Amino acid sequence: MGDPKGFMSHTRQAPKYLPPAERLKNHDEHIEILSEEQVKTQASRCMDCGVPFCMSGCPLGNLIPDWNDLVYKGRWQDALQALHATNNFPEFTGRVCPAPCENSCVLGINEPAVTIKLHEVSIVDKGFAEGWIKPQKPKFRTGKTVAVIGGGPAGLAAAQQLNRAGHQVTVFEKNDRAGGLLMYGIPHYKLRKEKVQRRIDLLAAEGIEFHYNVTVGVTIPWEQLKGQYDAVVISTGAEAGRDLPAPGRELDGIHYAMEFLPQSNRANWGDADVTALHPDKKLLWATGKKVIVIGGGDTGSDCIGTSLRQGAASVTNFELLPCPPDKRTGGNPWPQWARIQRISSSVEEMTTNGGKVHYSLATKKFLGANGKVTGLTTIDLDWSTGNPVEKPGTERTWEADLVLLAMGFLGPKKQGLLEQVGCALDERGNVKTDGTRQTSIPGVFAAGDARRGQSLIVWAIAEGREVARCVDAFLTKQDSLLPKVRLEAFAY
Repeated sequence: MGDPKGFMSHTRQAPKYLPPAERLKNHDEHIEILSEEQVKTQASRCMDCGVPFCMSGCPLGNLIPDWNDLVYKGRWQDALQALHATNNFPEFTGRVCPAPCENSCVLGINEPAVTIKLHEVSIVDKGFAEGWIKPQKPKFRTGKTVAVIGGGPAGLAAAQQLNRAGHQVTVFEKNDRAGGLLMYGIPHYKLRKEKVQRRIDLLAAEGIEFHYNVTVGVTIPWEQLKGQYDAVVISTGAEAGRDLPAPGRELDGIHYAMEFLPQSNRANWGDADVTALHPDKKLLWATGKKVIVIGGGDTGSDCIGTSLRQGAASVTNFELLPCPPDKRTGGNPWPQWARIQRISSSVEEMTTNGGKVHYSLATKKFLGANGKVTGLTTIDLDWSTGNPVEKPGTERTWEADLVLLAMGFLGPKKQGLLEQVGCALDERGNVKTDGTRQTSIPGVFAAGDARRGQSLIVWAIAEGREVARCVDAFLTKQDSLLPKVRLEAFAY
């Protein structure tokens, strides 16, 4: 503990967003950069608690008090080593993780929490800037081979850990780039894709083999793949988007968020064909359109910010649930994840430009003309009983040229790979595994959203690290030397 009075001497200073008008001019990351001295001052606020709840609040079990102290002392390389000890990709979590660790910070009981996320991203960014982060090739090879199906954060974490254990790892990715939602879901202004590609290039330099534009179960039949590897990890994510089967759903102009968002990211890369990932190669762009985004989570927020940057005429957001409270309620005490209202940067941009989030609103039908959507009809909901009850006489009609469905995901797609593998599914439709992360098919494992359901990037990395340990034990027939990840049933 570098400064025992740091939490009393200094107030929380988190990086601020640039003004909405300024950040809407481009797709650059829009958070101000604090100086090293400012970051060190913020790190001094860590109390090095006897029981660091921040570590249990983090699914990765990050050594948060350790690297806070090292940052305060200016020992950045040691801090980077401590950070990478539990987190393969801190440059991602430091940018897009909602920081459950900060919700569990002991100082946060009665003072603003420590800026843990700031320290995390500052450490790893300095590590890249100073050239400290280099490929780490394994010193030996076991002769065992592993196929990882899906190159999102869970698959990438599993691949890196297994490669470090000496196994030969091949990642099969259905898109033309790895990263999953890191690459094609999260917008550039939250996570620049050059940073994603930088890490993937490092993994390739460490000896991991990537096969792109390969959809196992379609491009390559499962029967052809399964006999070529000693173990297989399914980490395909939870790609089945929640639909809204209201009358008029078939109208042109109503699309899933994950049909819309990848095109913007491809455009920001400078790709010639931004429609490459759309099943019908259809261009989805918000310029000059009245956009309605249905869904109030992170994906909905990403649709809002992207639409505004594309020059939408207007953007409106619908949320089925009621507006969360401003503060914790009695049933949501510290150190639980605080179920309170949070205003994302995209929602701030929308409200600044005349848009609004409408809570407790259900879409009843879509309206159209000549096969194209022109609007929709909604009704207000009463949640006072705990269940949604429609309020008679509250029907409203809204104009819209583009409707984006961002209502979450229902688990992995069942067609193709999972049908051919024949592994058991759980009651939620996710891939069912035992305590060793092995599916009902011997030698086939699962991790990430495909196993757990829609979740956070920090959970995906934790899942990838844990499945790697389990696969390593399976291949070597002995306890794995890879670190064990403490995975608990947190309430988030």
